[in-house]
Amino acid sequence: MMAVAVFGSSVLLAIYTATVSSRLRWLGVNGAGPTVALAGGTLAAGGLALTGLLGWVMSRPEIAGDTSLVRALYLLTFLIGGPGHVVALGILIAGVAAGGRLPRTTVWAGIAIATLCETTMLVLAWTAVGPILPVARVAALAWLLVVGIHLPTRRDDPAAPV
Repeated sequence: MMAVAVFGSSVLLAIYTATVSSRLRWLGVNGAGPTVALAGGTLAAGGLALTGLLGWVMSRPEIAGDTSLVRALYLLTFLIGGPGHVVALGILIAGVAAGGRLPRTTVWAGIAIATLCETTMLVLAWTAVGPILPVARVAALAWLLVVGIHLPTRRDDPAAPV
């Protein structure tokens, strides 16, 4: 059941990514931000989808009996859904924050969270930093929620920073 939920959440992240990237372009952001956001979000959604699918494979009775295979799949699932997904979330956040259409405090918080997300790649060299994975993931998802609230819906929105 968890694998289905993870896979399903990847679809929602892909839709969010396409929407926020499109919105940034529509708002007149011409720099690399929307493309960086689209690339990062696509990678994050793809990693999440693959994590869900690998989780489903590991749940199959014919696979569960082979401990070596389960261990290999578990490590692959962790790497794709852990640092792979969170680093890509950081790229999504950096692209959105660079768009210049959010309040300054939201932008700076996004840059800080994106930096935290990028540091999760250190898990590959030093597993002791693993606890930053859930912190970075939750902070990133919360920031994306805030962006959904603060991103202007009109080009002429007077509250929108230029």
